[in-house]
Amino acid sequence: MPVKLHSSSSDDGGDEARIEVVPLIDIMFFLLAAFMLVSLSMTQLYRVPLRLPEAGSAVAQSQTPPVQISVDAHGVITWDRQVVTPSEITARLKRENLPTDARVLISGDEEARYKPMMAVLNAVRAAGIEKVGFETKEASP
Repeated sequence: MPVKLHSSSSDDGGDEARIEVVPLIDIMFFLLAAFMLVSLSMTQLYRVPLRLPEAGSAVAQSQTPPVQISVDAHGVITWDRQVVTPSEITARLKRENLPTDARVLISGDEEARYKPMMAVLNAVRAAGIEKVGFETKEASP
């Protein structure tokens, strides 16, 4: 007996092929979530671990500045985990196309000496950037 490829109830002679969309949407959401989780786990922090000094009058900033420079307890200056000198800071800031209202955040260890901190501040100001802040942590009660 021959096999019928269409049902006897349809008058037009055949069923149209359908693509089920719901499983495709489920797969796309799964791929999106997986991509987001993988990309978040691959994020590298370009910061040197520091013990920040406490400040009671500090104001929290909601935006992360484009430039963060760190000075550790031994006076070593780093930018994106690379050791730099104050003259390199000035040259690099002048090379980068920063907006006119760019902000620089200087993070200094609580044991850092005053001289390297001022050298970084002077290097940033020599590059023409006026908005400079110092990173601190909230004072404990």
